[in-house]
Amino acid sequence: MSLRIFILLILSLALVSCNEDNKLEEEISNINIDFIVERFDKAYADAKPADLPKLKEAYPFLFSKHVPDSIWIERINDTLQNQLLIEVGKAYGDFKDVDFDFERLFQHLKYYDKTFSVPRIVTLTNDVDYRNKTIVTDSLLLVALDNFLGEDHEFYQNIPRYLAQNMRRGQIIPEVAEAYAKKYAFQSNRKTLLDEMIYHGKLLYFKDIMIPFKSDEEKIGYTEQELKWAEANESPIWSYFIEKELLFSTDSKLPSRFIADAPYSKFYLELDNESPGRLGQYMGWQIVRAYAEATDENVLTVLKKEPEEIFNKAKFKPKK
Repeated sequence: MSLRIFILLILSLALVSCNEDNKLEEEISNINIDFIVERFDKAYADAKPADLPKLKEAYPFLFSKHVPDSIWIERINDTLQNQLLIEVGKAYGDFKDVDFDFERLFQHLKYYDKTFSVPRIVTLTNDVDYRNKTIVTDSLLLVALDNFLGEDHEFYQNIPRYLAQNMRRGQIIPEVAEAYAKKYAFQSNRKTLLDEMIYHGKLLYFKDIMIPFKSDEEKIGYTEQELKWAEANESPIWSYFIEKELLFSTDSKLPSRFIADAPYSKFYLELDNESPGRLGQYMGWQIVRAYAEATDENVLTVLKKEPEEIFNKAKFKPKK
């Protein structure tokens, strides 16, 4: 086969794949999704102490029975709370773009899981508890908007930079998608580094399918530069994991070095400061992608597979 014919064949296959993807996305976009976003943050910002009974009746799940009304009234009158709500009001006066992305996420969830029911969506504040930006149950979705005011916001000056960089509007939908991914994902073992890599790779692959309208940077929470670094260094990262026999290690320090949020990954080499954190998650993502491409399984099936099967069938080869 001549080089010219080979190139034409590759281009033809790519075109067919692109057309199939477009048809699928068009089909998904026609799924009817009915929902509203309830702005509890706005209601609370406008509330007077006399409005507390109505708020508690409308949002009983937000008011603990163990907290007396006097505490809630204090919060209504609290200067810091008011400032928080003012900043959220300024940043999210217009919510149409987020509404649109919610709709697209829910359309994809409904397409791949026919039993999916659109939850009641409530926005609120949580005193910038950035470890709990979103909460998802079968019937409820809570989004704490004070965690998405922009990475340079004055409220985030004492938060580590590598965390603050994802506290922005564009990360709302990826955060929600990840919360759903955790509901669908299952594996019996998370003992080795590879187990953790595959688990987080599943969550990221779920985002590939459910929010294809978001960039890879947004899905993993990297800057463009960080993603490019990871892509350019796949081969040496993989070689390091293999040579150091880390994949099947149960060393409890490995997740903090390569999986957990961190300013950089810890190879204990000069390149550490250049690297982004969570490179174990990134590599797991590439393994799960390779598995999905090799098996053509439904995304929800992929999320139930055990790490060993995914790893063996993926036959992963890093980019050179």
